[in-house]
Amino acid sequence: MTPAFQWITSGVETPVLDYERLEQWIVQVAASYNRFVRSLNYIFCSDDEIIDVNRRFLQHDYYTDIITFDDCTAAMLRGDMYISLDTVRSNAEMLGVDYGRELHRVIIHGVLHLCGINDKGPGEREIMEAAEDRALALLEK
Repeated sequence: MTPAFQWITSGVETPVLDYERLEQWIVQVAASYNRFVRSLNYIFCSDDEIIDVNRRFLQHDYYTDIITFDDCTAAMLRGDMYISLDTVRSNAEMLGVDYGRELHRVIIHGVLHLCGINDKGPGEREIMEAAEDRALALLEK
């Protein structure tokens, strides 16, 4: 079964990325967690849209860099991921990191959620950050 990816923009410019390379990387990262990509939709949007999605679907009243909607079945990854390019950019500036690297981190963050890694409970943030770092190292080889 061939993995399906959609890269959608909503009210923002399409990021200049090597989408073929990213898709191969995402498949590789998923496989490292014994998961298989079935269908992943990335929706690049603005802060205005992500806060609307956050309020409407999660009843959260704050900005975020990514919202992941999980539609996985067993080991098959399926989901929609909204990414606010505004928040990614402001986070990159605040952290003093390259915007492209921060965008890659957010892209894989959603996949890691779909693989079962959480980041809200005690000690989970460190586990997620380590998983992100391992994944980014694969991309940067």
